Amino acid sequence: MSAAAEPKRYLVVGPSWVGDMVMAQALFKTLRQREANCVIDVIAPQWSLPILQRMPEVRRGIGLPVGHGDFSFSVRRGLGKSLRQESYDQSIVLPRSFKSALVPFFSSAKTRTGYRGEMRYGLLNDIRPLDKLVLDQTVKRFVALGLNPGELPEAIPQPALTIDHKNQQRLCSELSLDLSRPVIAMMPGASYGPATVSYTHLTLPTIYSV
Repeated sequence: MSAAAEPKRYLVVGPSWVGDMVMAQALFKTLRQREANCVIDVIAPQWSLPILQRMPEVRRGIGLPVGHGDFSFSVRRGLGKSLRQESYDQSIVLPRSFKSALVPFFSSAKTRTGYRGEMRYGLLNDIRPLDKLVLDQTVKRFVALGLNPGELPEAIPQPALTIDHKNQQRLCSELSLDLSRPVIAMMPGASYGPATVSYTHLTLPTIYSV
C-alpha cells in the first residue's frame, strides 16, 4: 500500500486591517472545504493575531514584527528564511504590495500566488489578473486566490469566530452589560475614504474582544 499523501501546507500573507482579516476567514474555510486536513499558517500584524486564534481553520498566526508601511527588508527576509523548514506547498499573498510578497519568496514556498501588483514578477510565480468588475468585493478576491486560475467563487463561507467564554464573562462584568437588551458593538473610524461607523448586532454568545 502506498503511503497517504501529506496534507497540503499553505502560508497565507494576511491583510493589515482587522475587518479584512475577519473576511479572510472565508478563504481559510474554502481551503479547508477543498482539503479538510490542509495546514494553514497566516502571517499577520501583531494586532490581528488574537483574531486568528479564534479561527479553527488556522494552525497558527505568525506575527510580522514591523510597523505598518515599513519596508523592513531584512526583517522580512529573516522571517522568510526561518520558515523554510515548513516546506510550504503554496503561499497566498492577499495584499498587493511588493513588500508583502517578500516573506513567501524567502520561505521558498513552491507556488506563490497573488494578484498582479507592484512589480512582483519573480517574487510570485502564480500571478493572477484582478478583474474588479467580476470580483467586485474584497472577500470574493480573497477566496478566488484559493481557487484554480480562472475559477470564480460561488458560495462565500461566512465568518465564524470561536468564543472565548472566560473573556466573554469578563467583558460582560467589566462593561456592566444588561443582557436582557440587545448588545451592539461599534468600531468607528476608517483609513481610506470618509470615516464610517459599522454597527453589528450581537447576541450574547458572540461577544468577543479583539
